[in-house]
Amino acid sequence: MTHNYQITGMSCNGCRTKVENTLNLIEGVSAVVTLVPPMAVITMKKHISTKQFQTSLSAVGNYTIDDANAVNTNSQNEVTKAANLATEEIKQSSNNGNGKFYCPMHCEGEKLYDKAGDCPVCGMDLVQQASISQKIEYTCPMHPEIIRDEAGACPICGMDLVPIAASETEDNKTYKDLLRKMKIAVVFTVPVFAIAMTEMLPNNPLMNIMGHAQWNWLQFILTLPVVFYACWMFFVRAWKSIITWNLNMFTLVGIGTGVAFLFSVVGMLFPNLFPNEFKSETGTVHLYFEATTVILTLVLLGQLLEAKAHSQTSGAIKELLKLAPTEATLVIDGKDKIISIHDIKKGDLLRLKPGDKIPVDGKITTGEGSIDESMITGEPIPVDKKVGDSVSSGTINGNKSFVMIAEKIGSETLLSQIIQMVNDASRSKAPIQKLADSIAKYFVPIVVAISIITFLVWAKFGPEPALVYGFINAIAVLIIACPCALGLATPMSVMVGVGKGASSGVLIKNAEALENLNKVNVLIIDKTGTITEGKPSVEKIYASQNKDLLQEIASLNQYSEHPLAEAVVKYAQEKNISLIEVKDFEAIAGKGVIGTVNNKKVALGNKALMVQVAANVSEELESKIIIEQKLGKTVSYIAINGVAEGFVAITDAIKVTSKAAIKELMQQGVEVIMLTGDNENTAKAVASELNLSGYKAGCLPEDKLKEIKHLQAAGKVVAMAGDGINDAPALAQADIGIAMGTGTDVAIESAKITLVKGDLQGIVKAKNLSHAVMKNIKQNLFFAFIYNTLGVPIAAGVLFPFFGILLSPMIAALAMSFSSLSVIVNALRLKSIKI
Repeated sequence: MTHNYQITGMSCNGCRTKVENTLNLIEGVSAVVTLVPPMAVITMKKHISTKQFQTSLSAVGNYTIDDANAVNTNSQNEVTKAANLATEEIKQSSNNGNGKFYCPMHCEGEKLYDKAGDCPVCGMDLVQQASISQKIEYTCPMHPEIIRDEAGACPICGMDLVPIAASETEDNKTYKDLLRKMKIAVVFTVPVFAIAMTEMLPNNPLMNIMGHAQWNWLQFILTLPVVFYACWMFFVRAWKSIITWNLNMFTLVGIGTGVAFLFSVVGMLFPNLFPNEFKSETGTVHLYFEATTVILTLVLLGQLLEAKAHSQTSGAIKELLKLAPTEATLVIDGKDKIISIHDIKKGDLLRLKPGDKIPVDGKITTGEGSIDESMITGEPIPVDKKVGDSVSSGTINGNKSFVMIAEKIGSETLLSQIIQMVNDASRSKAPIQKLADSIAKYFVPIVVAISIITFLVWAKFGPEPALVYGFINAIAVLIIACPCALGLATPMSVMVGVGKGASSGVLIKNAEALENLNKVNVLIIDKTGTITEGKPSVEKIYASQNKDLLQEIASLNQYSEHPLAEAVVKYAQEKNISLIEVKDFEAIAGKGVIGTVNNKKVALGNKALMVQVAANVSEELESKIIIEQKLGKTVSYIAINGVAEGFVAITDAIKVTSKAAIKELMQQGVEVIMLTGDNENTAKAVASELNLSGYKAGCLPEDKLKEIKHLQAAGKVVAMAGDGINDAPALAQADIGIAMGTGTDVAIESAKITLVKGDLQGIVKAKNLSHAVMKNIKQNLFFAFIYNTLGVPIAAGVLFPFFGILLSPMIAALAMSFSSLSVIVNALRLKSIKI
């Protein structure tokens, strides 16, 4: 349950954090607190009194909490606004996600930022979150001052209005800005590097043009645009990281290149301050302008390539966004009108022509279509749809035309939910990332310490000029270390993997689920809707005294949402049987339904229900039921006034993909166990046909829950696949809850993985994807650890005593730039894997 509360006494963000942390310490509570307006949105497993919340808050400060329902009417609007704000922090709607940015390393978890810029923790460029396009506006080609919300004619010249081109994304702006700076940096770095390298030539030809000191001044002038314009952002990020003590890659780059630049400037202006070891034969100090510019330019190159690669990691989301059409054809009074999809309202009739993208979720009212759903389900074969069938936004109509009624719009549509789920999952952290996060806390201080030690060791024990060797190697240590490779190792793989799953019909709620799925060794599955099609149909109704029981049982079932109940109601409608009023209706979980029809007490359900209502079941009727059950049919007893007078036999075909999927999962070492509310005979028939590892019949929702807890207590990692409301508790208890997308919203909300198509083959895809992503993450982490473990000592000069090898700071910069890039490129390989 979720409630809104008003908080008083908070004056700053520190207060807000204290209140939020205090509330979250209460068992069973998840709270989000906002400062303006002062609100708490609290989700709790069971009701907790306001008094208990107040006791906890009073212990940490002068804070007061009030139930939002008790505040006066004038403040109610503020409460509502606050609730919306707080909820927005948890769940950003895909319809208004534009202008939201996140850190690719997720330094502050799932936090989103309102503006483009640098991450306040790691300093990396923030990446724009993909979101459904904003409302389209139209303008006149000749009169741009004319802007309208819908297509039409210009009121001045009469020309057709055209859509205003969408502004480019911040990702693209960042890339273009970096590219421009890169060109400037290269233009000034190349001559600096060339001048410095000629000093290694005998009889340096440049000395014939002007003296050494003048060339030093030219290098200094050429270095200024690189340091103070093209790469100045690195120093800004370094300074921010130091004053906030969020030390990162830019701290090391800023210190290393900053020291080299300042050393060179001081050496050029005041050469007498330096010992002779730092001076050349001409008496000038060895300057490092070329090292400064080359290092900064190479780091900039790395940032440029990363920006390009980042845009590809969210490619799956962008492909999903392209599925959303911008316009729709509204049918009003028999006439067609082109409108923006943002103007569609529930209940609107929309016409779909051949090749049109379906704009919202709804049902076909007239006509029929052949719908390409491959972009959502991953299945390439078009699906035939007729009147009454559901269609989803983003799918494509084939070569037929139909009219549909809009039922779900905006953020309610399947496409919006998929995009939101992918966005949320891409920003979540996998448990395996904790190792990298814990190392990152100490990484930069350790590298700085190693750099200082390197300088001191070389200055004390190195060959002449010892100070110069120490200085160069210390800078090389700072430059080569790359905490970003560690930080990006997991998020990049998760982002690409989640996108790959979405394009294959596998929706993953968070990175933890993606990681844990790889550890699953037991899969619990339901029967109806999971193994079977979930489209049961009545095969026969038997009455022991030749009574017509259909009206009674159909009328009783009209109030139930169970698929079996819907099958009975549908069967009655096909027989033109009218439904009558039912009194005292009650649905008994895992057993059936009871009620009073025509003054008769009617019970319809399994044998457990017959026991509960004390209905007498004759041996003859029981034997007939057992025969049907052994054929794999689901049989519901029909009792009238305490006597079982017949049964209804219902068939539900096993999905074509179920047997192959179960076989493949078992070959991967996963035990597949069926827990069903159906009877022993039917369950045994289905389990035998599919060669399951095990099964249990007659399971109530609480029985499924107990079985999962029992398996978990035995050390098993349990996944549960289900599609009904009664599966929700088990889905929540399982290590991984898997909802079949054809099921109920409650089941999908309780699950950590949702299969859009809703068959077991999707679990095979999800398992394969999890394995591939975890393998990719481990490769990235291995590379990042090995790179830094080997790179830092080599830069410090450990190979010099044995092989005479030293690492130039410029080579170190190149290696550092490509270390992060290599992690991203390796993650991008996930886009091409087959699952």
